[in-house]
Amino acid sequence: INMQNFFSLLKREFQLFWQNSVLRMLFIGAPLLYAILLGYVYSKGKVTDLPILVIDYDQTEMSAKAIEMFNDDEVINVAAVLYDQNEVAKITIDKEANAVVIIPKGFQKMVFTKKYPEITTIVNTANILTANYASTAIQICLGTLKVGIQMETLRKQGVPEKLIPSQYEPFKTTFIKKYNRSTNYMYYLWPGVLTAVLQQVMLLAKAHSLATEFENDTLSQIIQKSNSIVQMMSVKIIPYLVMSFGVWLIYWFFTFYFRIPFFTNLPQLTFVAGIFILSVSFIGILVSILIPNQLKATEILMVIATPSFILSGFSWPLSQMPNWVQGVANIIPLTHFLKAFRILIIEEGTLSQVQNPIYNMIIIGIVCAILSYIALYFKSKKALQST
Repeated sequence: INMQNFFSLLKREFQLFWQNSVLRMLFIGAPLLYAILLGYVYSKGKVTDLPILVIDYDQTEMSAKAIEMFNDDEVINVAAVLYDQNEVAKITIDKEANAVVIIPKGFQKMVFTKKYPEITTIVNTANILTANYASTAIQICLGTLKVGIQMETLRKQGVPEKLIPSQYEPFKTTFIKKYNRSTNYMYYLWPGVLTAVLQQVMLLAKAHSLATEFENDTLSQIIQKSNSIVQMMSVKIIPYLVMSFGVWLIYWFFTFYFRIPFFTNLPQLTFVAGIFILSVSFIGILVSILIPNQLKATEILMVIATPSFILSGFSWPLSQMPNWVQGVANIIPLTHFLKAFRILIIEEGTLSQVQNPIYNMIIIGIVCAILSYIALYFKSKKALQST
């Protein structure tokens, strides 16, 4: 009979979820919408064709060569070549230029006479990401131009061709990109943001699920049918755990659609994701028991969920944040899950290497579960006394 009651309560929880159109739309629609929207936003993966301006005071073969090199680069594109600085601020805004490269008058002549001319680059740092990409690309192009000029000078001085590289380069440098070798932004950001979305909808679901029982005075019905407080909590968690696994599968199918190579350590990450969902669920249950009002519980949980991605250390190193901010970040499950995600998927580590994030999520879940149990126990006693 107890098992029959348990399954009937589970069935009731699924029905309550499906009857709530707002909750249904949030839990199913939000992850699906964000997966598609963010997938297309970052589908290109790499920043290319960033517009720049070139002010060419020199107008010589060498300055033309520099402009040609800028245009040949994948990251940047010369949107306009100017010959003076009249209205350069207006043109920069109109062309959405990320940088302005100024080639001085007499540049070629000064190079040949070894007067060491200077090319000035004004970087538009209104957007830090594009500014960094553009400035790096310009530096590479100008560095390549320097090498070409130096090598040509050595040829004119009669240095044998075989000796030219060693004359110019005292040593070689090699950079090897590991893991996300294509530096694809999509591979990095898309999963992180979607996990934050999953955490947010889970917290919202918990706020609605238990707070509804308090508002509708139906808590006593569940108490009478339930065998224990643990069973009551299980009824409120299991349906959403099952449905969140469905969302997880949707995310996985989208990795094929957007050609994201997430195959290594996927079972291990799914296991970690289960722990993450449980710890998030217990946070949501605790808040909804302590604040038995849908609107207020939702507001509090949104305060927790909204800044969690920023605080997680995924987009900005946690080590660079103040200690008190790190303390706040460490009590949010997303922080630990995203660390495990980075190690397992991006860095292709092992499950043993993510023990600390797993333990931290388990501790958060256990603490919130115990507090939820205590709070629900007293709420249940009060509800039975009032009936």
